[in-house]
This record gives sequence, C-alpha cells and structure tokens, in this order.
Amino acid sequence: MTDVGIVGAGAGAAAAAFVIDRTVPDADVTVVEKSGGLCGRAATRRHDSLTYDYGANYLKSDDDRVVELITETLDDEGLVDVTEPVYTFEADEAVSPGRDADEHKWSYRRGLTQVAKRLFGRTDATVHRRTRVETVRRVGGDDGDTGAVNDANATDDGRWELDDDDGGTHGPFDVLLLNPPAPQTAELLRTADWDDPLRETLVEAVGGVEYNSVWSAVLHYPFALDVPYYALVNTDKEHAVGWISREECKAGHVPDGETLLVVQASGAWSAAHYDDDPAENVAALADHAADIIGDERLADPAWTDHQGWRYAHPEGGVDRGPVDSARDAGLYLLGDWVGGEGRLHAALANGLDVGERVAYGT
Repeated sequence: MTDVGIVGAGAGAAAAAFVIDRTVPDADVTVVEKSGGLCGRAATRRHDSLTYDYGANYLKSDDDRVVELITETLDDEGLVDVTEPVYTFEADEAVSPGRDADEHKWSYRRGLTQVAKRLFGRTDATVHRRTRVETVRRVGGDDGDTGAVNDANATDDGRWELDDDDGGTHGPFDVLLLNPPAPQTAELLRTADWDDPLRETLVEAVGGVEYNSVWSAVLHYPFALDVPYYALVNTDKEHAVGWISREECKAGHVPDGETLLVVQASGAWSAAHYDDDPAENVAALADHAADIIGDERLADPAWTDHQGWRYAHPEGGVDRGPVDSARDAGLYLLGDWVGGEGRLHAALANGLDVGERVAYGT
C-alpha cells in the first residue's frame, strides 16, 4: 500500500487525488482540510432559494485536459454555461461591450464546489475537514529517496507526517502534496521539521509569490435587472470595484424575477478595507454597484453576504527550480500559483499534472 498525504482540499488537490486514484489503485490517499468545504477559493454558498459562487466566478475552457475532464470524464449533469457576455467599465464608470474573450463560462446548478466534490467523489480518498495542519515533519530515511508512488523499490524510509491543531498525527506518508496558497505553504515549510538545505530555498521561492486580496459583497434584490451582460470588469484598475457579476445568469442559482450580484472590490480597495466593519464595506460596494450599473435601487439590497479572500489572486508563478527539486523527497506543491495563473482551470490543470508526476515519479 502506498500512502499519499494532501494538505488542502482545493481544486488542484482534487484533480491530483483523482489521477492518483485512477493510476495507482492501491494508493491510500488522505486529505487534511482546515475549512468545512471543498474546492478552496472556488466556493459556493446557499441561502434559502439562492445558490452563489462567491469566490471564483466560473471555469474557463482554456485547457484541453480540463475541458475533457469536465465535459467527458466526469458526469456533466448539472453543468451550466453562462451565455451572456462580460462588459467593461473604467474609472469614470462608463460601461462598454468588448471583454467577452472566454468561449465558455462554466459552473454547476449547485455551484462551482461541484468540481472538487465530483473529483473526490470518484476516489477512495479520506478527507478530514476542519482540521488545521500545524507541523510538517520528515521522518527517517534519505531525503534523496524517490517520490514515485509506483516505485517497486519504495520503502518506509524518508516519509512525511503531519500534526494538526487538535494534537492528532497523520501519516506517515510516502508522498506529501501541499495545496494551500503560497504564503500558507511557505509558512508550513518555514516551520517544517525537515533537515535539508532545500527547505530554505523552497521557503524563499514560495514566499516570494505575491497575492492580491479581494473583499466581496453578495447583494440580493427581489427584482430583475434589464441589462445585456453577465458581468462587468474594470479594465483600467482605477476603480474601487474590480468585478460585478449576476448569479441569475447561471441556471438554477436564482429564482426568476430576482437579482443576485457578486461585487468584488479591487485589490487596492480590498487591502485598505479588509479589516473594516463588514456592514460598512457591503454598503460601500452596494453604492458603487448602483452607480456603475446605473440603477439607484441597487444601493439598498434586501439581503447581503460577504467574504474576504486574503490570498485571492497570485500575481505570478513560482520559481519552478526548487519546486521541481522537492519531488526527489516526495514533496509536491500544487495550485494555481504553481500553474502561474490565478484561475480555476490553472489549478485543475496543475493538479492533473502533479497527479501524473506523483504516479510516475517524473
């Protein structure tokens, strides 16, 4: 039996677990996730008759492997495609057509978390939710041991263990995958009980990935909007709002005749107001939405929700040299920040790639 440990249950982790389960049938996969949900920043909530994706907005069709995974390999029942376009606006709040470059804008009737739920659901992985990893530890063996789970010569030496905040220990694992955002992965590596010069190099590389924060307001109204677009995106990066989208454009998310807006603040505004009173932030973003869309009714939503994403969008990728070198010790890093683009399809694509590398030791 080959033991695989995964920290974080994001989209990348789900894709990697799916590949490992299909490729190495005797692998025993354990996932440790700090929150109660799956799919990381591709997050979905429900309230009464409403379903809404309040993190990632949709899944793009920019990677052929991901398209095949979503539309052919997995059950596509409940998959929905937003057909309305994305328009643009600038600092003067003038709205214009012309930014709908995405061929598909996919979600599910039950929300984007279905991506990870369906992937994990096709595996025998054990997922421990609401379990925060505090310590990563390398135990025994030579740090040069192979990380291939198909290696017939693999031994119990040079394995990984995880300690959680409730005093529990998980492992030992032959292979360990780390899926949190780069700053959290860097902290796990910084405090890891792993006596290898590569650790410091990894910490420097991973810790150098910068992120934008995003503070989001979810605004519900008992009336429909008469506009020709699904979403508005700020193109000059000079407005307090970066994105506004209409969840009613996703089949099954919002009852007919109602509106549900997801308003995501810009990185600069989010950083400046991240710890402010949530009610004040929601009110400010509702006012901005009313001004941009040109409907004063939007300043007074009937119901609201909110979420702050401190590590929402990586600004670039990571130096792959140290990341690739870590594979020799059975340590794999994955996520959109490893893929080099802060989008859901990039996380899935990277997860598929890491799953194959784990299986074959490449």
